[in-house]
Amino acid sequence: MSETMTPPAAPPQAPPAGAARPGRNWLKIVATAVLVVVLLLLPVLVGNSGVAYLKLAQYILIGVVGGIGLTLLVGQAGQLSLAHPFFLLVGAVGYAVLSGDPEESDDLVGLGLPPLVGVIGAVALCGLIGLAFAPVAGRLRGIYLGVASLSLVFLGLWLGQSLDMFSGGTSSGRNAPVFELFGFEFANSQPAPTIAGVAIQKQQRLWYLFLAFALGSYFLARGAVNSRIGRSWRAVRDNEAAATAMGVHVTRVKAGAFVISSAFAGLAGVMTALWLDLVKPDENEFTGTYSLTVAIAFLAIVIIGGLGSVPGAVIGAVLVFGLQQFFLLGSQQFGWFADAQFGGFSAVVVSAFVYGGAIVLVVLFEPGGMAAIGRRLLGRRRSPDVPATADGDRTTPREDR
Repeated sequence: MSETMTPPAAPPQAPPAGAARPGRNWLKIVATAVLVVVLLLLPVLVGNSGVAYLKLAQYILIGVVGGIGLTLLVGQAGQLSLAHPFFLLVGAVGYAVLSGDPEESDDLVGLGLPPLVGVIGAVALCGLIGLAFAPVAGRLRGIYLGVASLSLVFLGLWLGQSLDMFSGGTSSGRNAPVFELFGFEFANSQPAPTIAGVAIQKQQRLWYLFLAFALGSYFLARGAVNSRIGRSWRAVRDNEAAATAMGVHVTRVKAGAFVISSAFAGLAGVMTALWLDLVKPDENEFTGTYSLTVAIAFLAIVIIGGLGSVPGAVIGAVLVFGLQQFFLLGSQQFGWFADAQFGGFSAVVVSAFVYGGAIVLVVLFEPGGMAAIGRRLLGRRRSPDVPATADGDRTTPREDR
């Protein structure tokens, strides 16, 4: 009788002395440092006469915060929502009511709370309303949840037009309370502090406030994605039955993702109110600040940037929200589209065509969006000592982050 002997497993070998370790990606480090410096010095770079460009950049940051919230829900948790404009409106109105001056008007409700409390309260209010929608969000997915969430946009339109005491109505709206932090107002003042000879007035101050909001949202989202929360989102997205077998409470996870996404949208709504210096509900559901057009724009941010990618949402916001404001700025300052007649090309139409075409190109040629393109470019510059994966990437794919 013969017996097959299995040789003992070889002990793990330590890497040879002097073996090259994967070096730091200095290109990424330098690019990040340059980007941070440019963002901090942007008010100085555009100068006192470049307030319009600063407003454009502020609007992009609104898209960044809202886009990050939606990519967590759509890309990470696999849920589809078109309710972002509704939560933008709730965030804006909530901030105006909580921090509004009680003596501003007898027809308007204002509690006069400190602006910081108003921002936190508005974000929490959006999260609570998202939680109230949890019985629906936790049991539906895909296109069914998308259609169900669409009803919130129509509900917000009706509430905004009906509850004038909160929203100010469609005719005039109401003023957005001036943000204030520890006695420092984000408004014009005389005299104003200066940086390199540039007066730091209202728009410059709002830029730094929005930048802080965007950076906070970015790192919060990255932390959630890389934590147990993010793993549970991806488990539910990939296979609900397998996630349940692993002990993941699917309904609770899906509802939680909807709540978090709603809170991000609420913060974007507060930023919108501060950016416009006005809270005013739309007159119809198709055009306006809180309309279906905005819902599509946020979806475009997520798709162009790459589903589930937080950095991709930033790039998507630059393309979608930035292009729209860029064309509007061109039409106002340089007379672009001056000959546009009814049915002709306008700034909004051209920007919609551009990012609509970008969506088609992404879906056809790079479903991973701009995030996948960025990973591929960075992967090619890494050390050849790093083993390549089957698809040619030199590291473990991180398309979910």
